[in-house]
Amino acid sequence: MPYDESLLRDFLDKARFFHGHVCPFVALGIKASFVAMDRLGVGRLGFDESVGESILAIVECNNCFTDGVQVATGYTLGNNCLLYFDLGKVALTIVKGSTWDGVRVYIDSQMLKKEYFPEEALRLFRKVVAMRKGSKKDKEMLSQIWEKLGYEMLKIPENKFKIDKVNVPPIEKAPIVKSVRCESCKELVMETRAVRISGKNYCLKCAGMRYRALIGRGIVEMETDKQ
Repeated sequence: MPYDESLLRDFLDKARFFHGHVCPFVALGIKASFVAMDRLGVGRLGFDESVGESILAIVECNNCFTDGVQVATGYTLGNNCLLYFDLGKVALTIVKGSTWDGVRVYIDSQMLKKEYFPEEALRLFRKVVAMRKGSKKDKEMLSQIWEKLGYEMLKIPENKFKIDKVNVPPIEKAPIVKSVRCESCKELVMETRAVRISGKNYCLKCAGMRYRALIGRGIVEMETDKQ
């Protein structure tokens, strides 16, 4: 999908409302998305693509970068066209489901920070975000610097990204499954997430079973007390 800086800025403006603020890695998610779509010769998600899951986006991190991808491409967790691989890399792959050929775009955040981020931005990030100790003034300063950096990230040349043609092993499409009612809480639960106890259906929480959750550090197993 051809793009220019004006188009990227429009999407970054939209991302402000989706993500809550403008920051460098939201902008990078947008830029990486358009690079990948352009190289693969595809556009933003439409009805046919979303219903048929004919084009997929694969992200390898659950941070600001991924929100930029969702805004730019229209591929989201909700329409089953965004897949999350828990690899911890700032990378995006967009792939055609017909051939499983795709384009993977990766950005080296260490290089990025060294070349583009002023020390003040890194200092405030450590204090406000990493340590969660920043004052109101610190947060305001970081917001201003972060936003300026965000728009600067849109200008990064494509040769700063690692761009590879890839072939992805076929990925199953999202199944459509029926719901059953939990015997205990009486709420509906996907049949594939229910457990049978003494011939009756229970949700994982009411059954006191472990379940998986995506939290800040990735996919983890959660425990729940038995009812």
